[in-house]
Amino acid sequence: MRGTPTASHAAGGSAVERLEVSAFTVPTDLPGGDGTLTWDSTTLVLVEAAAAGVTGLGWTYGSPATAQVVSGQLAGIVDGHDALDVPGANEAMARAVRNTGRPGIAACAISAVDTALWDLKARLLGLPLVRLLGAVRAEVPVYGSGGFTTYDDAQLRRQLRGWTEEQAVPRVKIKIAESRGRREGRDLERIALARETVGDVAELYVDANGGYTRKQAIRIAAAFAGAGVTWLEEPVSSDDIEGLREVRDGVLADVAAGEYGYDLPYLARMAAAGAVDCLQADVTRCGGVTVWLRAAAVAESLGLEISGHCAPHLHAHAAAAVPNLRHLEWFHDHVRIEEMLFRGTLDPRGGAVRPGASGAPGHGLELDREAAEAHRTA
Repeated sequence: MRGTPTASHAAGGSAVERLEVSAFTVPTDLPGGDGTLTWDSTTLVLVEAAAAGVTGLGWTYGSPATAQVVSGQLAGIVDGHDALDVPGANEAMARAVRNTGRPGIAACAISAVDTALWDLKARLLGLPLVRLLGAVRAEVPVYGSGGFTTYDDAQLRRQLRGWTEEQAVPRVKIKIAESRGRREGRDLERIALARETVGDVAELYVDANGGYTRKQAIRIAAAFAGAGVTWLEEPVSSDDIEGLREVRDGVLADVAAGEYGYDLPYLARMAAAGAVDCLQADVTRCGGVTVWLRAAAVAESLGLEISGHCAPHLHAHAAAAVPNLRHLEWFHDHVRIEEMLFRGTLDPRGGAVRPGASGAPGHGLELDREAAEAHRTA
């Protein structure tokens, strides 16, 4: 990043001068898979927003087509906008994609621009983003997330031990509902293996990625109750809000969902329906930091906690700014990519990260352009 002006200089207002967008596709270290999808690479779409000699970074994970939405529809809206008025830019972008279709790729594009603008604003003011937003906590709890259905037993054990023994992270999550729920026996074996591996020192979470039917999810949850699983994520499709509520009422584990909320009304409906014990929201999908903070407020008003889904380095500062945070997902694929492409990444040892502790402005990350260039696809 280039130099940061003083707060007094930035207070006079700086217009966004340009948005640049690029895409980087990184192969997985091992084949990845969950209950309903498999993958062998992940694409990060990066937005750089510049004003007054300063550049902010934001990104999303998803289709390379997201970059075309940024360059073709959003750049012209954001260029010239006051860099300090991020919610205004967010609203203008949301209105512009009305006929494009807000959910999905367009929402991811808005999210990437929004997070870049928040990073830019904090850098213009010379503040860590958490200081700009206002911290309510110094540490953000994290949980190790991966445990893909494509892993063999040795690979699963190695990953779990990496979190719990090497990094002392006291919460871990594995994927279940293998083959869209058609391998229940294997799911239960893997849960038992995970509990055996981490012992009693860690909370154990599972994520079905919508792979079960309603009653199937309740039966499976009863079968693994002895393993002490306390978090059941997306037991049925997140679009089946009534089904989530039915499962929530029928199991002991906390039910969570919301990662596919591409706007605030979706997340608000899920929270208000009593469908979840903890609302998940993804800053790279829901509309960026602007909307993620609003989703946290909606959850708080209904007595719910919120959890940050994936993209840990984009969530960390916002997560530290809300009182009803449960934790942040330290997702294997995204952690690996963010550590590969950026400098200044956070350390989860002990089970928490400390956003802003370095004093670096914005979210504190710098793009390693040489490392990133090897993976550029757009």
